Amino acid sequence: MAPLMNEPEPAAQIAGKKIDTVTPPKTVDKHEEYQYLDLIREILDTGEHRPDRTGTGTYSIFAPKPLKFSLSSPSGDLILPLLTTKRVFLRAVIAELLWFISGSTSSLPLTAAGIKIWDGNGSREYLDSVGLSHRAVGDLGPVYGFQWRHFGAEYIDAETDYTGKGVDQLAEVIHKLKNNPYDRRIILSAWNPKDLKLMALPPCHMFAQFYVSFPKTTGGEKSKGRLDCQLYQRSCDMGLGVPFNIASYALLTHMLAHVCDLVPGTFTHTMGDAHVYVDHVDALKVQLTREPKSFPELEIAREIGGSIDGWKVEDFVVKGYEPHKGIAMKMSV
Repeated sequence: MAPLMNEPEPAAQIAGKKIDTVTPPKTVDKHEEYQYLDLIREILDTGEHRPDRTGTGTYSIFAPKPLKFSLSSPSGDLILPLLTTKRVFLRAVIAELLWFISGSTSSLPLTAAGIKIWDGNGSREYLDSVGLSHRAVGDLGPVYGFQWRHFGAEYIDAETDYTGKGVDQLAEVIHKLKNNPYDRRIILSAWNPKDLKLMALPPCHMFAQFYVSFPKTTGGEKSKGRLDCQLYQRSCDMGLGVPFNIASYALLTHMLAHVCDLVPGTFTHTMGDAHVYVDHVDALKVQLTREPKSFPELEIAREIGGSIDGWKVEDFVVKGYEPHKGIAMKMSV
């Protein structure tokens, strides 16, 4: 594990060399992606060098200004805030979100689909290292999907049928959006202190609140309801995780709006510990030199309404995603 220094060391002074964090040229209307890039730059310039669970070491700041992304245009087109200064693995974002919604707690279905993002936390070596040696390979415990669909149920293993057990928070969110849209308790929480020690990895993105507004039209009557989402994320891996998280919760908001016949509004991303892993610094320096391109449009190939369950990757049609090429970054486990 990296040593904790007596005084914070800005990431920009690594090895005694100031990092060149070039600000790319900006258009008149500042692209929303600059919120993310500016936060990366702030962390590299002022972040505190801190040890972390993985032993990699990070540069971190706490409680930065939230990021806010539009989910629809004035003309009514749906927008997906998928970062463009590097390619984001969209198929993995969609597959993981549908895996959460299904309530699955095994990484094996994702692995079978070619999505390896949970393989490290579901490996035999890792499960043994966190005291879960009794678990089968891939059994992550009561992670996101379990909390979303079965909060409070007693966790046994990934093979158990939990139908009807615990609180189906996602179903309750949909019920409130449809029947009591002014409710201040339209909340989806993955943070369950009772279950934390049973999880291969406690939730990083942990608490989402949804809000429906009814802007008045020029005629004075109410318009169609607009759905906003705010996420609180306690631990934010800016290089790898956050681009995923932005796209994932934006898509979840689009799905809920579609099911509840609402207009997608904004996604607000509120962060706790926002950090850059030491071994991501050079890659992010490259990303900071790139100018954002237009976010892609989203079409949903399903009729309005219906269930939140049973969606497929093919139901999401993303148009106009032309990002800069990908940048390799190692995932710390």
